[in-house]
Amino acid sequence: MTNEKILKVNHLKKYFEVGKNETLKAVDNVSFEIFKGETFGLVGESGCGKSTIGRTIMGLYNRTGGEVIFDGDNVHELTDKDKFAFHRSMQMIFQDPYASLNPRSTVKEVIAEPMEIHGIYKDKKERLERVYELLEEVGLSRDHANRYPHEFSGGQRQRIGIARALALDPAFIVADEPISALDVSVQAQVVNLLRKLQKEKGLTYLFIAHDLSMVKHISDRIGVMYLGNMVELTESNQLYKKPLHPYTQALLSAIPIPDPDLEEKRERMILEGELPSPINPPTGCVFRTRCPFAMKACASVTPKWQEVEDNHFVACHLYNDEIKDKTPVKELAYQ
Repeated sequence: MTNEKILKVNHLKKYFEVGKNETLKAVDNVSFEIFKGETFGLVGESGCGKSTIGRTIMGLYNRTGGEVIFDGDNVHELTDKDKFAFHRSMQMIFQDPYASLNPRSTVKEVIAEPMEIHGIYKDKKERLERVYELLEEVGLSRDHANRYPHEFSGGQRQRIGIARALALDPAFIVADEPISALDVSVQAQVVNLLRKLQKEKGLTYLFIAHDLSMVKHISDRIGVMYLGNMVELTESNQLYKKPLHPYTQALLSAIPIPDPDLEEKRERMILEGELPSPINPPTGCVFRTRCPFAMKACASVTPKWQEVEDNHFVACHLYNDEIKDKTPVKELAYQ
């Protein structure tokens, strides 16, 4: 990882019109940076907006507000010609490897298609040789090239998806929950493969997931999302060692410890209530309806994004010195 910023997301908003006078705020004023060569983990419950961020960064969704700067260029202001070059530099690994592969195409056709579109390896023999190389890089063999996606296991299909993402030699990969549809043992294999490829090719990852335990093993820094908002961001080890936001604390307390004695003794932080609707989010702090520490200010004042410790950012009134009364008000929570 270097100090050079490859991606800057500034006050990004993505809203969807879902009905008459109804707006779903999938991503609401989110900012972060990703450095060249690092893996930035983005975690949170289903529906928190993390996949929407990935798709908006890729340009698959138009932004509602804010900006995405990749390698100095505003992604949503690129000309058609510049977009073509941009998509060579940034590729995506999708959550469901089966749905993202054309069932009527052979593996070699799936992997070669991006090269054909972008005019790389125009010689068919050279292109096929590159397909073989990519298959071997992701742990498959050239014998798999003439098979169809339905002939592979979930883990093998995801390896094919990774090979396709690498076909254009990108610098940046958005991995949108690439392991959530796989068995636990296969998840570790895919994570190890991604780490190996990053080391060999100097790749930068945005790794989107809801499993904090797995994200720890691949991420340099982690951002925690809740209901379209970023609530905490810091280095991976620091987040596990000293989580600041109550939501992060609850997520980490749900991870089982492989020691029966420690597991029995430790205190769990269980969140009550359902995730509120992003169409009608709570006023003030969006997390207050499930937070055991909700205070009076949480109902009316939106928490400011601040650096509480070195490279440790959080949006929570518990760490705002301007809020004097931090007494929990139970009727604000769980309603």
